[in-house]
Order: sequence, then structure tokens, then C-alpha cells
Amino acid sequence: MTTEQSESTGRAPLGPPAGGRSEPPGTEEMVRANEANWDARTPVHVASAFYGLDGSRSAEDWFAPFEWSDLGELAGRDVLHLQCHLGTETAAFADRGARAVGLDFSAEAVAQARRLAAETGREMEFVRSDVYRAVEALGDRRFDVVYTGKGAVCYLPDLAAWAETVAALLRPGGTFYLVEFHPLLNALGPTPPTDPDTPPLLLRHDYLAGRGPLRSDTPTTYTDGPPLQGATTSYEWRHGVGEVLDALIGAGLTLRGVRESEVLPWPRFPSMVPDTNGWWRLPDSEPIIPLLYAVRAVKPELP
Repeated sequence: MTTEQSESTGRAPLGPPAGGRSEPPGTEEMVRANEANWDARTPVHVASAFYGLDGSRSAEDWFAPFEWSDLGELAGRDVLHLQCHLGTETAAFADRGARAVGLDFSAEAVAQARRLAAETGREMEFVRSDVYRAVEALGDRRFDVVYTGKGAVCYLPDLAAWAETVAALLRPGGTFYLVEFHPLLNALGPTPPTDPDTPPLLLRHDYLAGRGPLRSDTPTTYTDGPPLQGATTSYEWRHGVGEVLDALIGAGLTLRGVRESEVLPWPRFPSMVPDTNGWWRLPDSEPIIPLLYAVRAVKPELP
């Protein structure tokens, strides 16, 4: 799980930061800031109840039931998890018999993922790399399944280059599967409630790209635990569903399915209630809206 999904106090559109700088940071500088931010988040996340790495949560907790039906049988297949953070979802692939590889740009996260794999006896490999350099980092290795999501796309400044990377990592006939927080969810924010038991939701943030990344400077993360020690600044890019689909099509992948779902793996808003599968949804008094979406695409077979 790799995103700042808590309500964004202190978040603003990108602009000149304090201290008299006349120019905003460039994309590479923003990516480096995100890397440092995720390095700082890692020890907080490892110790958190949210991730439950003490055994209180299982690897399967992070998956909606429809994901397994979409992915199909994984035993004996090569599965790559891009932007894997601590490898919580990567572990579920290994548990299902896949040859699982996780890739992330945070050195701290990769070190912890390797430690957790060793402690649990799971056969998994973790590689440190920026997602745009994944092909180089993995050499000539190609995969039957490339998986990513639940807070990954917002950290990608260039979707076209990302989609080309995904396509290059797949074997012919291989499947790309994205499960991501819906842009509508990212655009929603609670308003000051008239009734504290039912706070209304309004559109507070952009759904579509076009106005540049959002800058956040906060010592908190989406989990429980203490404040971050340094590196509190991060940047997120907005990407609508249409932009994601166009990027994948542009990279030569064939779309095989798109889902929208009203459930989340944790309660984003205080009014959310448990769903029948242990995830969370808005109460019946609220409209049914998409909070999560999934995309399944395949790389065409060679002629």
C-alpha cells in the first residue's frame, strides 16, 4: 500500500515553497522527495497496527475477492509487484505459489520487505528501483503477471512512460492488473459536519490531471504511529481513469476488463461501515459511488 490517503491538511497545488525560491522543483527533484518521504514512512508503517506485521493481519486482507477471480491461477507463474512498499501484497502472491518479485524505489522499504520475507520463510525477491527503470533493474526477465495499485498511480508523473515500462516487462500473452483508489475518492473530502454522526462529503480536490502535482508537507502518514522523522514533503499527480486507460492502450496492451467498486480495504471516512467481506463502504444513507477501480489488460501474443 503506497499512498497518502488520509485527508490532506497542508496539501496545496505545486508552487514555490517557502524560503524565497522563485522556481518550483523539477520532476526529478519531486520524485527524490517522494523517495525520501517513503524512506521516512517505512519504520512507522512497520510498527503500525494498520499493517499488522506482527501477525494480526494476513497478506490476503489487502485483496478484494474480485481480484483473485480476475487474476486466476498464480501457482508456478512469474508475478511482479510494482511499487510494492513493504511487500504485503507480494506475500499473498508467494502464498498462492507464484514466483513473486516486488520492486520499490525506497531503500528502507525494500530492506524491510526482505527482512519480513526471511522471517516468515516466504520465497520472494525484492528489487530496489524507480518504476521507470524497472526494465533495466530486472535485466532480461519478463513476467506472466505485473500487478500494481492501491496508492501507486498518484506517484507517477508520466503515465505514458509507465505504461510502456509495464508492456516491456510482460511476456507475450501476459496480464497487467491494476487495482487503484478511484480518482473520485481522491477528489472527495469531508466538510464541517452539521451532524457529527453523518459528515457530508463534497468534491474538494481535482479529479483530472492538468494543474500539476499536489504538494503535501505533513509529519503524519495514513497509518497509526508517531510523526515522521524528517522528509515530510511529498508530491502526488492526479490521473483520471480515462488517462490511465489511454496510456495502457497507447503502450499496445489490450483491455480485457474494467471494474468500479464501492468498497475500500480500510475506512477512509468516519461514516464508513464494514462490508460483508471485511472491507468498508459508505453507509446506505449515502450515494453508491466508486471508491476503487480495477483494470485488466494483456500483452498480445506474438504473430
